[in-house]
Amino acid sequence: MRSSYCKEDVIILLKDITGMVEPQSTEERERLIQSGKHYCEMLPIEYIPTEKYMKTYREALKNYAEPTARAVGILADKIIQRKGKAVVLVSLARAGIPIGILIKRYIKWKYQIEVMHYSISIIRGKGIDENAVNYILKHHRGKDILFVDGWIGKGAILKELEKDVAAFGQISPELAVIADPANITDLCGTHEDILIPSSCLNSTVSGLVSRTFLRDDIIGKDDFHGAVYYEELKDSDLSYEFIEAIEKEFKKENHIRESAAEGKGVDEVRKIAKQYEIGDINLVKPGIGETTRVLLRRVPWKVLISDKCKDDISLAHIFRLAEEKRVPVEYYPLKHYKTCGIIKKLADA
Repeated sequence: MRSSYCKEDVIILLKDITGMVEPQSTEERERLIQSGKHYCEMLPIEYIPTEKYMKTYREALKNYAEPTARAVGILADKIIQRKGKAVVLVSLARAGIPIGILIKRYIKWKYQIEVMHYSISIIRGKGIDENAVNYILKHHRGKDILFVDGWIGKGAILKELEKDVAAFGQISPELAVIADPANITDLCGTHEDILIPSSCLNSTVSGLVSRTFLRDDIIGKDDFHGAVYYEELKDSDLSYEFIEAIEKEFKKENHIRESAAEGKGVDEVRKIAKQYEIGDINLVKPGIGETTRVLLRRVPWKVLISDKCKDDISLAHIFRLAEEKRVPVEYYPLKHYKTCGIIKKLADA
Protein backbone atom coordinates (compact mmCIF):
# COMPACT_ATOMS: atom_id res chain seq x y z
CA MET A 1 0.00 0.00 0.00
CA ARG A 2 1.34 3.42 -0.95
CA SER A 3 1.45 6.07 1.74
CA SER A 4 3.53 9.15 2.53
CA TYR A 5 5.25 7.23 5.36
CA CYS A 6 8.73 5.68 5.02
CA LYS A 7 8.96 1.88 4.93
CA GLU A 8 11.31 2.08 7.95
CA ASP A 9 8.41 3.49 10.01
CA VAL A 10 5.60 1.14 8.98
CA ILE A 11 4.73 -1.67 6.58
CA ILE A 12 1.09 -1.15 5.62
CA LEU A 13 -0.65 -4.43 4.76
CA LEU A 14 -3.53 -3.06 2.70
CA LYS A 15 -4.56 -3.46 -0.95
CA ASP A 16 -4.19 -0.21 -2.90
CA ILE A 17 -7.62 0.43 -4.45
CA THR A 18 -6.91 4.00 -5.59
CA GLY A 19 -9.25 4.96 -8.44
CA MET A 20 -11.48 1.89 -7.99
CA VAL A 21 -14.12 3.40 -5.67
CA GLU A 22 -16.14 6.58 -6.19
CA PRO A 23 -16.12 8.52 -2.90
CA GLN A 24 -19.50 9.66 -1.57
CA SER A 25 -20.66 12.71 0.37
CA THR A 26 -21.13 12.53 4.14
CA GLU A 27 -24.94 12.87 3.86
CA GLU A 28 -25.21 10.14 1.21
CA ARG A 29 -23.02 7.74 3.20
CA GLU A 30 -24.89 8.42 6.44
CA ARG A 31 -28.22 7.67 4.76
CA LEU A 32 -26.87 4.37 3.39
CA ILE A 33 -25.23 3.38 6.71
CA GLN A 34 -28.47 3.96 8.61
CA SER A 35 -30.47 2.02 6.04
CA GLY A 36 -28.22 -1.01 6.64
CA LYS A 37 -25.22 -0.67 4.31
CA HIS A 38 -21.88 -1.18 6.09
CA TYR A 39 -19.61 1.86 6.35
CA CYS A 40 -16.62 -0.20 5.10
CA GLU A 41 -18.28 -0.62 1.67
CA MET A 42 -18.00 3.11 0.93
CA LEU A 43 -15.40 5.84 1.10
CA PRO A 44 -15.91 9.47 2.09
CA ILE A 45 -14.82 12.47 0.05
CA GLU A 46 -11.75 13.84 1.87
CA TYR A 47 -11.83 17.61 2.17
CA ILE A 48 -9.02 20.03 2.96
CA PRO A 49 -10.10 21.71 6.24
CA THR A 50 -10.81 25.45 6.36
CA GLU A 51 -7.94 27.79 7.27
CA LYS A 52 -9.80 28.69 10.50
CA TYR A 53 -9.93 25.02 11.48
CA MET A 54 -6.27 24.48 10.54
CA LYS A 55 -5.33 27.34 12.85
CA THR A 56 -7.18 25.52 15.64
CA TYR A 57 -5.31 22.28 14.74
CA ARG A 58 -1.94 24.03 14.92
CA GLU A 59 -2.86 25.39 18.36
CA ALA A 60 -3.86 21.88 19.43
CA LEU A 61 -0.53 20.49 18.22
CA LYS A 62 1.39 23.19 20.09
CA ASN A 63 -0.57 22.70 23.33
CA TYR A 64 -0.92 18.90 23.31
CA ALA A 65 2.37 17.63 21.84
CA GLU A 66 3.83 17.34 25.35
CA PRO A 67 0.95 15.40 27.02
CA THR A 68 0.74 13.13 23.94
CA ALA A 69 4.51 12.49 24.06
CA ARG A 70 4.29 11.71 27.79
CA ALA A 71 1.47 9.20 27.16
CA VAL A 72 3.50 7.62 24.31
CA GLY A 73 6.48 7.23 26.70
CA ILE A 74 4.39 5.71 29.50
CA LEU A 75 2.78 3.29 27.04
CA ALA A 76 6.10 2.34 25.39
CA ASP A 77 7.61 1.55 28.82
CA LYS A 78 4.62 -0.67 29.66
CA ILE A 79 4.94 -2.43 26.28
CA ILE A 80 8.63 -3.28 26.83
CA GLN A 81 7.88 -4.51 30.37
CA ARG A 82 4.90 -6.61 29.19
CA LYS A 83 6.12 -7.95 25.82
CA GLY A 84 9.92 -7.65 25.87
CA LYS A 85 12.36 -6.65 23.16
CA ALA A 86 10.95 -8.94 20.47
CA VAL A 87 7.56 -7.13 20.42
CA VAL A 88 5.99 -6.65 16.99
CA LEU A 89 3.69 -3.62 16.82
CA VAL A 90 0.57 -4.07 14.69
CA SER A 91 -1.32 -0.79 14.45
CA LEU A 92 -4.95 -0.66 13.41
CA ALA A 93 -5.31 1.40 10.23
CA ARG A 94 -5.64 4.23 10.05
CA ALA A 95 -5.82 6.13 13.37
CA GLY A 96 -3.36 3.66 14.89
CA ILE A 97 -0.62 4.20 12.27
CA PRO A 98 0.88 7.48 13.56
CA ILE A 99 0.64 6.11 17.12
CA GLY A 100 2.48 2.92 16.14
CA ILE A 101 5.22 5.01 14.48
CA LEU A 102 5.60 7.14 17.62
CA ILE A 103 5.86 4.08 19.89
CA LYS A 104 8.40 2.46 17.52
CA ARG A 105 10.49 5.66 17.48
CA TYR A 106 10.28 6.10 21.27
CA ILE A 107 11.45 2.50 21.87
CA LYS A 108 14.39 3.04 19.51
CA TRP A 109 15.23 6.40 21.16
CA LYS A 110 15.07 5.15 24.76
CA TYR A 111 15.96 1.46 24.52
CA GLN A 112 18.02 1.32 21.28
CA ILE A 113 15.73 -1.47 20.07
CA GLU A 114 14.46 -1.55 16.49
CA VAL A 115 10.99 -3.13 16.65
CA MET A 116 8.91 -4.11 13.62
CA HIS A 117 5.71 -2.17 12.93
CA TYR A 118 2.96 -3.34 10.58
CA SER A 119 -0.46 -1.82 10.04
CA ILE A 120 -3.56 -3.83 9.22
CA SER A 121 -7.32 -3.32 9.00
CA ILE A 122 -10.00 -4.29 11.49
CA ILE A 123 -13.61 -3.33 10.84
CA ARG A 124 -16.39 -3.25 13.42
CA GLY A 125 -18.94 -5.92 12.51
CA LYS A 126 -16.68 -7.48 9.83
CA GLY A 127 -13.61 -8.39 11.83
CA ILE A 128 -9.85 -8.42 11.43
CA ASP A 129 -8.02 -8.85 8.13
CA GLU A 130 -7.07 -12.52 8.49
CA ASN A 131 -4.84 -12.49 5.40
CA ALA A 132 -2.79 -9.68 6.95
CA VAL A 133 -2.50 -11.51 10.30
CA ASN A 134 -1.39 -14.70 8.51
CA TYR A 135 1.22 -12.69 6.58
CA ILE A 136 2.68 -11.37 9.85
CA LEU A 137 2.61 -14.87 11.39
CA LYS A 138 4.83 -16.14 8.54
CA HIS A 139 7.55 -13.77 9.76
CA HIS A 140 6.97 -13.47 13.55
CA ARG A 141 5.82 -15.45 16.58
CA GLY A 142 2.20 -14.94 17.58
CA LYS A 143 3.11 -14.21 21.19
CA ASP A 144 5.23 -11.20 20.12
CA ILE A 145 2.36 -9.43 18.32
CA LEU A 146 0.77 -6.43 20.03
CA PHE A 147 -2.13 -4.46 18.55
CA VAL A 148 -1.93 -0.66 18.78
CA ASP A 149 -4.54 2.08 18.31
CA GLY A 150 -4.95 5.75 19.17
CA TRP A 151 -7.64 5.62 21.84
CA ILE A 152 -10.55 3.58 23.18
CA GLY A 153 -13.99 5.20 22.98
CA LYS A 154 -16.38 2.60 24.34
CA GLY A 155 -14.42 -0.53 23.39
CA ALA A 156 -16.10 -1.86 20.22
CA ILE A 157 -12.81 -2.58 18.41
CA LEU A 158 -11.38 -4.31 21.49
CA LYS A 159 -14.42 -6.63 21.49
CA GLU A 160 -13.82 -7.31 17.77
CA LEU A 161 -10.18 -8.21 18.53
CA GLU A 162 -11.18 -10.54 21.37
CA LYS A 163 -13.63 -12.30 19.06
CA ASP A 164 -11.28 -12.68 16.07
CA VAL A 165 -7.86 -13.29 17.58
CA ALA A 166 -8.90 -16.45 19.49
CA ALA A 167 -8.63 -18.44 16.22
CA PHE A 168 -4.91 -17.59 15.90
CA GLY A 169 -3.76 -19.28 19.10
CA GLN A 170 -0.87 -17.42 20.70
CA ILE A 171 -1.84 -13.86 19.72
CA SER A 172 -3.07 -11.72 22.62
CA PRO A 173 -6.23 -9.67 21.99
CA GLU A 174 -4.79 -6.85 24.13
CA LEU A 175 -4.96 -3.38 22.62
CA ALA A 176 -2.30 -0.79 23.49
CA VAL A 177 -3.62 2.77 23.26
CA ILE A 178 -2.49 6.29 24.10
CA ALA A 179 -5.76 7.19 25.87
CA ASP A 180 -8.34 4.92 27.51
CA PRO A 181 -11.00 7.12 29.12
CA ALA A 182 -13.35 4.10 28.94
CA ASN A 183 -11.26 2.47 31.71
CA ILE A 184 -10.96 -0.87 29.91
CA THR A 185 -7.21 -1.56 29.72
CA ASP A 186 -4.11 -0.86 31.81
CA LEU A 187 -2.03 -0.97 28.60
CA CYS A 188 -2.52 2.75 27.98
CA GLY A 189 -0.58 5.98 28.30
CA THR A 190 -3.39 7.64 30.25
CA HIS A 191 -6.99 7.07 31.36
CA GLU A 192 -7.65 10.77 30.81
CA ASP A 193 -9.63 11.87 27.77
CA ILE A 194 -6.65 13.76 26.32
CA LEU A 195 -6.51 15.45 22.94
CA ILE A 196 -4.26 13.46 20.60
CA PRO A 197 -3.74 16.09 17.87
CA SER A 198 -3.79 13.51 15.03
CA SER A 199 -7.47 12.85 15.86
CA CYS A 200 -8.28 16.35 14.55
CA LEU A 201 -7.56 15.47 10.90
CA ASN A 202 -8.19 12.66 8.44
CA SER A 203 -5.75 11.33 5.81
CA THR A 204 -3.53 14.42 5.88
CA VAL A 205 -2.15 13.29 9.24
CA SER A 206 -2.28 9.55 8.43
CA GLY A 207 0.10 9.15 5.50
CA LEU A 208 -2.56 10.21 2.95
CA VAL A 209 -4.28 6.84 3.41
CA SER A 210 -8.08 6.51 3.44
CA ARG A 211 -10.05 4.64 6.05
CA THR A 212 -10.11 0.91 5.26
CA PHE A 213 -12.50 -0.67 2.75
CA LEU A 214 -14.03 -4.12 2.32
CA ARG A 215 -16.41 -5.09 -0.49
CA ASP A 216 -16.54 -8.42 -2.36
CA ASP A 217 -16.42 -6.95 -5.87
CA ILE A 218 -13.05 -5.24 -5.16
CA ILE A 219 -11.47 -7.22 -2.30
CA GLY A 220 -10.94 -10.90 -3.21
CA LYS A 221 -10.71 -13.72 -0.66
CA ASP A 222 -6.88 -13.69 -0.78
CA ASP A 223 -6.54 -9.89 -0.74
CA PHE A 224 -5.77 -7.62 2.17
CA HIS A 225 -8.53 -5.15 3.06
CA GLY A 226 -8.31 -2.07 0.83
CA ALA A 227 -7.55 1.64 1.10
CA VAL A 228 -7.03 4.60 -1.20
CA TYR A 229 -3.91 6.79 -1.42
CA TYR A 230 -4.82 10.48 -1.79
CA GLU A 231 -1.91 11.73 -3.90
CA GLU A 232 -3.88 14.88 -4.77
CA LEU A 233 -3.63 15.98 -1.10
CA LYS A 234 0.18 15.74 -0.92
CA ASP A 235 0.60 19.52 -0.65
CA SER A 236 -1.53 19.41 2.53
CA ASP A 237 0.23 16.38 4.05
CA LEU A 238 1.11 16.95 7.73
CA SER A 239 1.89 13.34 8.65
CA TYR A 240 5.55 13.85 9.52
CA GLU A 241 5.04 17.33 10.93
CA PHE A 242 2.78 15.66 13.53
CA ILE A 243 5.24 12.81 14.27
CA GLU A 244 8.18 15.21 14.63
CA ALA A 245 6.25 17.66 16.86
CA ILE A 246 5.49 14.83 19.33
CA GLU A 247 8.99 13.36 19.06
CA LYS A 248 10.56 16.68 20.10
CA GLU A 249 8.76 16.32 23.46
CA PHE A 250 10.00 12.79 24.25
CA LYS A 251 11.49 12.37 27.74
CA LYS A 252 13.27 9.33 29.22
CA GLU A 253 11.19 9.48 32.43
CA ASN A 254 7.41 9.93 32.27
CA HIS A 255 5.44 10.08 35.49
CA ILE A 256 1.87 8.84 35.72
CA ARG A 257 -0.13 11.44 37.61
CA GLU A 258 -3.76 10.45 37.47
CA SER A 259 -6.29 7.81 38.42
CA ALA A 260 -9.09 6.39 36.30
CA ALA A 261 -12.74 7.36 36.87
CA GLU A 262 -14.73 4.62 38.59
CA GLY A 263 -16.73 2.20 36.47
CA LYS A 264 -16.63 1.64 32.70
CA GLY A 265 -17.20 4.28 30.05
CA VAL A 266 -19.69 2.08 28.18
CA ASP A 267 -22.12 2.31 31.15
CA GLU A 268 -22.04 6.08 30.82
CA VAL A 269 -22.70 5.75 27.07
CA ARG A 270 -25.73 3.51 27.75
CA LYS A 271 -27.07 6.10 30.19
CA ILE A 272 -26.72 8.87 27.56
CA ALA A 273 -28.45 6.67 24.94
CA LYS A 274 -31.34 6.02 27.33
CA GLN A 275 -31.69 9.67 28.33
CA TYR A 276 -31.77 10.88 24.71
CA GLU A 277 -33.93 7.93 23.54
CA ILE A 278 -31.29 6.59 21.15
CA GLY A 279 -31.98 2.95 20.31
CA ASP A 280 -28.62 2.25 18.63
CA ILE A 281 -25.64 2.68 20.98
CA ASN A 282 -23.37 3.00 17.91
CA LEU A 283 -24.83 6.49 17.34
CA VAL A 284 -23.23 7.64 20.63
CA LYS A 285 -19.49 8.33 20.21
CA PRO A 286 -17.70 9.26 23.45
CA GLY A 287 -14.32 10.90 23.93
CA ILE A 288 -12.40 13.64 22.12
CA GLY A 289 -11.21 11.36 19.29
CA GLU A 290 -14.63 9.88 18.57
CA THR A 291 -16.47 13.21 18.82
CA THR A 292 -14.00 14.71 16.35
CA ARG A 293 -14.66 11.83 13.93
CA VAL A 294 -18.42 12.39 14.22
CA LEU A 295 -17.96 16.05 13.30
CA LEU A 296 -15.53 15.31 10.47
CA ARG A 297 -17.11 12.20 8.92
CA ARG A 298 -20.71 11.69 10.02
CA VAL A 299 -23.92 13.73 10.26
CA PRO A 300 -23.92 14.99 13.87
CA TRP A 301 -27.09 15.63 15.90
CA LYS A 302 -25.46 17.27 18.90
CA VAL A 303 -22.26 17.42 20.91
CA LEU A 304 -22.22 16.94 24.68
CA ILE A 305 -19.45 18.71 26.60
CA SER A 306 -18.61 17.93 30.23
CA ASP A 307 -19.93 20.71 32.44
CA LYS A 308 -16.41 20.82 33.98
CA CYS A 309 -14.81 21.54 30.59
CA LYS A 310 -16.51 24.74 29.41
CA ASP A 311 -13.16 26.52 29.02
CA ASP A 312 -10.98 23.50 28.23
CA ILE A 313 -8.63 24.44 25.36
CA SER A 314 -8.35 20.79 24.27
CA LEU A 315 -11.93 21.13 22.98
CA ALA A 316 -11.29 24.25 20.87
CA HIS A 317 -11.33 22.27 17.59
CA ILE A 318 -14.63 20.63 18.61
CA PHE A 319 -16.25 24.01 19.27
CA ARG A 320 -14.83 25.21 15.92
CA LEU A 321 -16.20 22.22 13.96
CA ALA A 322 -19.58 22.41 15.72
CA GLU A 323 -19.80 26.09 14.80
CA GLU A 324 -18.80 25.42 11.16
CA LYS A 325 -21.38 22.63 10.85
CA ARG A 326 -24.05 24.37 12.96
CA VAL A 327 -24.25 21.52 15.44
CA PRO A 328 -25.76 22.34 18.86
CA VAL A 329 -23.48 21.98 21.89
CA GLU A 330 -24.98 20.96 25.24
CA TYR A 331 -23.31 20.75 28.67
CA TYR A 332 -23.69 17.42 30.45
CA PRO A 333 -22.24 15.84 33.63
CA LEU A 334 -19.81 13.46 31.87
CA LYS A 335 -17.50 11.47 34.17
CA HIS A 336 -15.15 9.46 31.92
CA TYR A 337 -15.07 11.76 28.93
CA LYS A 338 -14.67 15.45 28.19
CA THR A 339 -17.05 15.28 25.25
CA CYS A 340 -19.42 12.96 23.39
CA GLY A 341 -20.71 13.21 19.82
CA ILE A 342 -24.18 11.97 18.90
CA ILE A 343 -24.96 11.03 15.29
CA LYS A 344 -28.28 12.19 13.85
CA LYS A 345 -30.88 9.47 13.23
CA LEU A 346 -31.67 10.22 9.61
CA ALA A 347 -35.18 8.83 9.95
CA ASP A 348 -35.78 11.94 12.10
CA ALA A 349 -34.02 14.33 9.71
